[in-house]
Amino acid sequence: MTYQIAIIGASGYTGAELIRLIAEHPSMKIKHLIANSKAGQSMDQVFPHLRHLELPDLVTVAEVDFLAVDLAFCALPHKTSQEVISALPKSLKIVDLSADFRLRNAADYEKWYGNPHVAAKEQAEAVYGLSEFYREEIRAARLVAGTGCNAATGQYILRPLIKAEVIDLDQVILDLKCAVSGAGRALKENLLHAELSEGYHAYAVGGTHRHLGEFDQEFSAVAGRPVRIQFTPHLIPANRGILATGYVMGDPEIVYKTLCEAYAQEPFIHVLPFGQTPSTHHVRGSNLCHIGVAGDRIPGRSIVIGALDNLTKGSSGQALQNANLMLGLPETTGLTMAPLYP
Repeated sequence: MTYQIAIIGASGYTGAELIRLIAEHPSMKIKHLIANSKAGQSMDQVFPHLRHLELPDLVTVAEVDFLAVDLAFCALPHKTSQEVISALPKSLKIVDLSADFRLRNAADYEKWYGNPHVAAKEQAEAVYGLSEFYREEIRAARLVAGTGCNAATGQYILRPLIKAEVIDLDQVILDLKCAVSGAGRALKENLLHAELSEGYHAYAVGGTHRHLGEFDQEFSAVAGRPVRIQFTPHLIPANRGILATGYVMGDPEIVYKTLCEAYAQEPFIHVLPFGQTPSTHHVRGSNLCHIGVAGDRIPGRSIVIGALDNLTKGSSGQALQNANLMLGLPETTGLTMAPLYP
C-alpha cells in the first residue's frame, strides 16, 4: 500500500529534509506540499537541490483536501502549528515537528513559549514523539509531537541513566552545541554569516532555554520526582549537527553498561566502545545517534557525549520514524541511509 502524504510548512529546513527522506520511501507518496507564503511556486524555486524530484507545486492549506491524505507532517513554527492542526480532520494522522504539543501541561506551554495554548483537546491527546521510549503509544496515536532537537540529544544520553538510578540526579550538567539550522530558515540578523562565522557563543544561559520544559517534564516523569538539570546551549558555525556533553556523578563502567543495555536493540542508537567519543561528522545526514562514555579524572564522575544530526534524527528523521510506527510500517523504512562524509 502507498500512503498519501502532505507536508505543511514545506519551505523550511525540516520540510526540505522530510522531502529528501520521503522521496526514497517505498510506501509513501508526497501528495501535497503546503507553504502559504510561497504558494504557487515550484519546489525547485524554493529548494533547487530538489529539482530532480517530481514534486507537486506549493499550495496553501485551504487548497488541500485532507480527507484524501493518510498522514500529514506539520513543520510550522510554534503557535502557528496548533491553530492549523486544530482545524484539520479529526481522522487524519499527524506528526507535528513544532513545540506546540510537546508539553502536556498547558501552563507549562505558556510559561516556556509565552502564549496561551489554543488547542487544548489536541494537546491532551498528543503523544510525545521520542520514538525509542514511546514506541507503543506512538503506534496507537493520531497526533504525535516531535521532540526538540536539543531535548532529544540530551534525553538519549541521560534518560536511561535516570531510569536506572545510576547517577546523582541533583548533579547533572548538560553542555550542548547546536548547528545554525536548528534556528530555522527565517532571516535573523544574528544568524548572518558575518555575525556567526569564526566563533561560537552560549545563549539562553541560566535556565531560560525552551527545551528545558521538555527536560523537566520527561526527566521528572522517569525519576518519579522533580529533576532540574543545569543546561547551557551554544550556537556553533556549522550547518548541521548537535554535540551534547553530560557531566554526571556515577561510576563510568556502570554508566557505560547501563547505556549499552538500554540501546542494545535500537537500530538508530549506537553506543561506542568505552572511551571513544562521537563526532557530528559521523552522523551527518543520517537518522543515527552516537553515544560515547569516558571516565573523568575525578573519581566517580562520568562524561557522556551524544551526537546526532539536528535536522534528521533530531527532527525530520525522527518524524518519519514516528510516521512509520503510526502507519504500521517497519520503523526503519526509508531511514537506513549512511551518514554523509566528509
